[in-house]
Amino acid sequence: MLQLRYSPTSPYVRKVLAIIHETGLQDEVSLIATNPHQEESLRAQNPLCKVPTLVLEDGTPLFDSPVIAEYLLALASNADLLPLGGPARWGVLQLQALGDGICDAAVGIRMETMRPDGEKSPGFIKRQEAAIIAALDWLEGQSRQLEPITLGSLSIACALGYLDFRLADLGWRSGRPRLAAWYAAIETRPSLVETKPA
Repeated sequence: MLQLRYSPTSPYVRKVLAIIHETGLQDEVSLIATNPHQEESLRAQNPLCKVPTLVLEDGTPLFDSPVIAEYLLALASNADLLPLGGPARWGVLQLQALGDGICDAAVGIRMETMRPDGEKSPGFIKRQEAAIIAALDWLEGQSRQLEPITLGSLSIACALGYLDFRLADLGWRSGRPRLAAWYAAIETRPSLVETKPA
């Protein structure tokens, strides 16, 4: 059986869990809760000591979330969520990169705000916020690319969910009615309801 080392609040993990749900692979993957900040045993499988890390049946580890997502989609022979080639594939992968980039910036802000007073960098936070805002504005203008449901659109949904979870004060819906309406619809999808962080 595949083993997924995960943390329930990670948006990258959520994307992988959503893929597992979308492809019906729940019975093929054993979930192992892992705190990457405390469990050095993870480093033996992933030198970056990050989640998600997927361990194959022969012990081979796969990381990080884009690689794991592609593996799972190939395992499930699902070309709907990730087209096999051509412009459609590149569009899906670009959306995934944008979703992951939003998460990178949001996680960066989260980690920076947890630093002791006097060690926080307002300049760093401002730069990450600017990246998130620019990405959201781009998505508002390109919202038609979010249909149909793909690995890319699931990545965006997980990123927006993480903004709600950790950076609610950012108010990302303001001025972005198309993106907000799209998210209101997709967040009711079972794969996202089941993986919503508590």
